[in-house]
Amino acid sequence: MYQNMAKSYHHIRQNYGKVALVESEMPDNPILFFSQWFDEALKDQLPDANAMVLSTVYQNKPSSRVVLLKAIEQNSLVFFTNYNSRKGREIASNPQVSVLFFWTQHERQIRIEGRVEKISEEYAEDYFISRPLESQAAAIASNQSEKINNKAELIQRYEHILMEADSIKRPVHWGGYQLIPHYFEFWQGGANRLHDRMIYELTDQNWQISRLSP
Repeated sequence: MYQNMAKSYHHIRQNYGKVALVESEMPDNPILFFSQWFDEALKDQLPDANAMVLSTVYQNKPSSRVVLLKAIEQNSLVFFTNYNSRKGREIASNPQVSVLFFWTQHERQIRIEGRVEKISEEYAEDYFISRPLESQAAAIASNQSEKINNKAELIQRYEHILMEADSIKRPVHWGGYQLIPHYFEFWQGGANRLHDRMIYELTDQNWQISRLSP
């Protein structure tokens, strides 16, 4: 039985206000602005700068997890995963997703919404081959999102695959997705909770820029 617990975290506050978002300095294409912010995060070596929270919806129930951005390709964002995983099954049912980047040190977050499509087999193959051998083996050993009896069973399967490293091949159920956005929100923390929120919405193949109230 759980004990009744009451805890207050009202005292936890973070003040923002390092910089401000200025409309006149924002490019017409949100991918360019995203790339600018992302490059700044990489330049300053922010921890896990390419980590993004991917949210999917299945039967009106949302679920979220962290995945890694691996490329920007022709105005789309690319990430890799197991197609048989929970996220893969949910994407197959509903390709509309959202992702969220949050860079605390820069007081910034980016929300992106759009639809996802599988990348080509050739692209997936090229990336899989480029991964460290240990990562290749892990992708094969793990039936992602499926229940297992214990971790020892997983490690044993992983070590067995590594022993036969010459025969490692990309599983057909492992590949990547490209997120094709139709909405961006750029959030810059502001003093006294007066944050800057600028959005790009795709309308008739053109991006429309607006400011939101914080």
